[in-house]
Amino acid sequence: MRIPSSLGLTAELACLIQLWPIVTHLLPRIQAINFTPVPSPDLDLTELGRVALTGDFDSISLYSYQQQTQDAFSTNGTQSVIAQLPNGDFANAANADGYIKTMCPFVTRDGKLQGIIVGGNFTSLGGVQAQGVALYDPAKSEVTPLPGLTGTANTLYCDPELDTVYVGGQFKGSNSTNAIIWVANAGWTNLPFEGFNGPVNSIIKGSNGTVIFGGSFTGLGNKTTPVKKDEQVINISSANLTSEGTSTTAGFNAESNIVCKTSGQGGPGNTWLLQDNAPGFWRADMNFGYEPSLLRIWNTHYQGRGTKTFRFTALPLNGIMNFTFTDPDTGDESLCDARCPLSSDPSTPYQDFRFINTVGMSAFRIDISEWHGQGGGLNGVELFQNDIFAYAENDLNEPSCAKSDFPSNASVTGPWRVTPSGRSYSRYLSADLSDGESNSQAVSVVFQPDIKQQGNYSVTIYTPGCLEDDSCDRRGIVNVTGIYATSTTPGIPLQTQIYQTNNYDKYDEIYRGPVDLSSGGFRPSVTLTPLLTQTESITLVAQRVQFSLTGNASSSLNGLYEFDPISREVDVDISNSTVAQAGANLDTGALITSMAVIGDTTYIAGNFSDSSAGFENIFAIGSGNATALPNGGLNAQVSSMFVYGDLLFLGGNFTNTVNGSLPGLNNIAAFNTTSQTWQALGAGVNGAVNTIVDLTINVTTNTPEHCITFNGFFDRLEASGSDKAVPVPGFGVWVPSRRNWLQNLRLQSQAVTGQLSAMTNVTGGTPLLAGTLSSKDASVSGAVALIDDPLRINGLNINIQPEPVGPATRKRAVSNQNVSGIVTGLFHTSNNLNVTVLGGHFTATATNGSTIENLAFIGNAGNSAETITGLTSGLDSDSAFLALDTTDNILYAGGTISGRVNNADVNGLIVYDLSQNTYSYPQPPALGGSDVAVNAIAMRPNNAQQVFVGGSFETAGSLGCPSVCVFENGAWSQPGSGIEGDVAAFMWQGNDKLLVGGNLTVLNNATSLANYDTSKSEWTTLNGASGIVPGPVTALTQAKKDASHFWVAGKASNNSAFLMKFDGNTFQTVGDVLGNQTTIRGLSVLPLRKERNNGNNLISSGMTLVITGELNLPNFGNASAALFNGTTFSPFILSTSGNGPGSLSQLFSEKEVAFDDADGNMAVGFVVLIALACALGAIFLLVVAGILIERYRRKHEGYTPAPTTYFDKTSNMGRIPPEHLFGRLGQSRQGPML
Repeated sequence: MRIPSSLGLTAELACLIQLWPIVTHLLPRIQAINFTPVPSPDLDLTELGRVALTGDFDSISLYSYQQQTQDAFSTNGTQSVIAQLPNGDFANAANADGYIKTMCPFVTRDGKLQGIIVGGNFTSLGGVQAQGVALYDPAKSEVTPLPGLTGTANTLYCDPELDTVYVGGQFKGSNSTNAIIWVANAGWTNLPFEGFNGPVNSIIKGSNGTVIFGGSFTGLGNKTTPVKKDEQVINISSANLTSEGTSTTAGFNAESNIVCKTSGQGGPGNTWLLQDNAPGFWRADMNFGYEPSLLRIWNTHYQGRGTKTFRFTALPLNGIMNFTFTDPDTGDESLCDARCPLSSDPSTPYQDFRFINTVGMSAFRIDISEWHGQGGGLNGVELFQNDIFAYAENDLNEPSCAKSDFPSNASVTGPWRVTPSGRSYSRYLSADLSDGESNSQAVSVVFQPDIKQQGNYSVTIYTPGCLEDDSCDRRGIVNVTGIYATSTTPGIPLQTQIYQTNNYDKYDEIYRGPVDLSSGGFRPSVTLTPLLTQTESITLVAQRVQFSLTGNASSSLNGLYEFDPISREVDVDISNSTVAQAGANLDTGALITSMAVIGDTTYIAGNFSDSSAGFENIFAIGSGNATALPNGGLNAQVSSMFVYGDLLFLGGNFTNTVNGSLPGLNNIAAFNTTSQTWQALGAGVNGAVNTIVDLTINVTTNTPEHCITFNGFFDRLEASGSDKAVPVPGFGVWVPSRRNWLQNLRLQSQAVTGQLSAMTNVTGGTPLLAGTLSSKDASVSGAVALIDDPLRINGLNINIQPEPVGPATRKRAVSNQNVSGIVTGLFHTSNNLNVTVLGGHFTATATNGSTIENLAFIGNAGNSAETITGLTSGLDSDSAFLALDTTDNILYAGGTISGRVNNADVNGLIVYDLSQNTYSYPQPPALGGSDVAVNAIAMRPNNAQQVFVGGSFETAGSLGCPSVCVFENGAWSQPGSGIEGDVAAFMWQGNDKLLVGGNLTVLNNATSLANYDTSKSEWTTLNGASGIVPGPVTALTQAKKDASHFWVAGKASNNSAFLMKFDGNTFQTVGDVLGNQTTIRGLSVLPLRKERNNGNNLISSGMTLVITGELNLPNFGNASAALFNGTTFSPFILSTSGNGPGSLSQLFSEKEVAFDDADGNMAVGFVVLIALACALGAIFLLVVAGILIERYRRKHEGYTPAPTTYFDKTSNMGRIPPEHLFGRLGQSRQGPML
């Protein structure tokens, strides 16, 4: 199917999208990754009418799969392989400790998926140590490391025709640099040209079957060598020196005698000798790693002694090194390995042995096997290397004997300490910074290298892994600033942010370009400081910086190279390649960032220009020619491209075409390859775009659509047409079918935010993504409806924007939490009104387009259309509503509110007429106190005109009325006396008893729960609460119809959350099982559709407890709502706010929960009746069983049934005279005859 040129979709594709859920249900589907659904909560909401949840969130999900979390997307430089769940949400499949830059499916010629190749700058993936490249098996969720590379993989191309994966980046592996291949059943294999002398950023296969490499290179392999070799001396003076077979002669037995001795002078203190006529060795163990290029040895001639042959062993590899050297006797170049000769001629001061292979080591040993005279010995040992290093620990930099005018060094400020190397390359410095120090420029390390040769260099900074020093949870971000030359090439950034969260050692290239010589007037330097925006305590590390000469190769390559994988020939004549020739025609220093193929045309993008052809930053290669795109291309760097049908989406830091003919191309553009025209996407974004990744999400509920994500360093979608500017966290989602940004559509769509870096299709499965995402079912803020059968979440018909309260005093007095979002709500259905009231601290848009602040009404009267309205002016904008209740059509709304209504001051409470949409007159006299807050409002059950108001206040009008006051008939009255403190919650226990929770004192006794008896006007502490409830109560809910049983929650004195149930006599606690970050804001008991197998003494089998707030659940983590069945907490709802966890405040319903008085115990009467019924039933069963057993016994023993018919007894009665029957009755009877 061909997607058309416009940014819309065809009718056929739109139809397919609409049918997508049906199609995917009917077709057999192979799911590569197994997702585990969780059992449905099975809530029964049918008798509750409408049900809603309020809180501070902008995205929300039901917890449906075990892989779901409430975690926000990562901002610490770590990314993950991401899979899409069946419900459309996303979950991490394998976590990396760095960036994932590229992925591709490794499918072999037999069509079998071997796995997904993952590349980036990570050092571990899925908990497995893997440097830069790994194989991920989606079927098993397993990671296989592909060891052999050190560095970063920027790009991958999987070629199923040749069982080959091409890898490009900034790395070393085998004998290759920056490009290598992985071959099935063979592993890492060098390309014939052994890579490039600069980074590779993109690899594609052209339409002619050749493989095209793009990047920032000028030659093949790593052929550049310094003109001045072996310029840096490796510090042996700080090494741990040992030996064997050493002479016992004083002055000649110290291993340090030959360190930093370059004069060749021998004698005591300057010579190290072996015992006479015995072999031995001299060994140096350093605190860092190195790759030596030259060994310089001074032989001893003391008393005719000296070393004749030696071998050099690299440790810990335990490998004997091969050398080239000049024979001092013949002047010929020679080779040696295990028996390298040393001259005994005193006129030869020293001999140089050049390493044939570049080998890393951290120690070495010189074994002396033959000697001159009576024994062997040495006068000096020195090691050199080509690359230039500057270490944070000065003991590892060049020694004083290096005789350099400007030796490598480091300047340190701040609380740095030396940390052992462990498995790292070298010792390094660590600094533990408090939240006040983490944004301080007073903490720094300044590296100054010893640059002896001017030229083009690659500068890399090394970061030790955090696992070694157990600092992964504290590692921060550093800002690296470099000064490299007196006039640095324009356009090359000199400042880089480095995330130090890597599990294992890594390095990052921070600069590539010219570096000047060290001199008295100028020193190149690299400065490491903490990133200033960090506000938490962090740990920073500093190890070393490397300067590697890159130079200019002799070839004419300029960022592009074409390779034929069939012939495997290395063609150095670029005239034979249209691609390489096109690169050569670019101005010097071309940077290729992205390439794409559409049909027979290859598009090349990056940071470059062709002065002769007149194009910049993008061009096309087709029909054997390089051609410019319309309008000369784009006016600044293109960083990423993505092909969508015949559209080419581009992202970078451009603002228009070269000739400035098309406005709206701010960092984002689309090029129609059919019509050869540029198209704007809205008006773009206000910052650079790094990557473009496609994504399938539910634009509307359960309707997946193909979208294009733009990721980078921007925070706003620019205004375009009728669409206003939209703040975004560097993540924009373009919906081609709607020709607009998802953020502009104002739909209840799936919520997705974060950063994406790559996507790959998976053979036989769903695509995988790379990056860091946070996703939820719905992108809605503040309030949602909870819908029954099937259980789901729907947004309310209102656009909420949470507003955090500015002043520190604007907070809930008890919970001590800043108020933001929707805190409370209610459904009012009375007198022909149907209104949903929402209160908190937020802004919203009314039906008429005006702005609503903090209290909103959604509803209608009679058959009128639903409207959204708010309060008329009068209240301060920083007010927050925390409690609501209604009687008739009158709304009582309390909180931290203040202002002036009806020409009178109001504070803490207002009264509003819902039927007239206006404030009631008069308003309650203002509450008074230092920080007035109303947290609870409750009408008395048998007298709705009595409105009980609780919170934090001292007076009501002129009346002294602390904590709890009653508003009735337009006036305040004090309910009894003796209560003080901060009230958080009310609950009526019948008509005359009010239960109050908070941080209270009653008659000078501290308590968390108090009772008020209206019949006696008397306050008392709740029996059993003192000393048992561990802190102020912030939430209450009944657990029985008469509320004699209830649940309480709050914060204990140690700041841990508590949850307890009162059973009428005693409190029962669920234990200290919730995490320390838990804050419980609301409790509700809800019925279940199906009873559990059994109840318990906390929750009956037909009910469950819903807990809302900011929860940290055992064996799960963060959630916004949970279900508790008396034994186990289960995640229920997950939410986020911005890039942090969200919270839920309250669940409210249109109708009250109908309790059956079975909260774990039945009423006594029911228990007696059930017991009697059980006893009668048991007796009946025993009787029936006895009858059956008796019948069986008789039948078994031969009994036959008695006859059921009889002869007629009266038929012969007349034949016998009566006297014969009765005549002898009076006669005596004879005894029986024996």
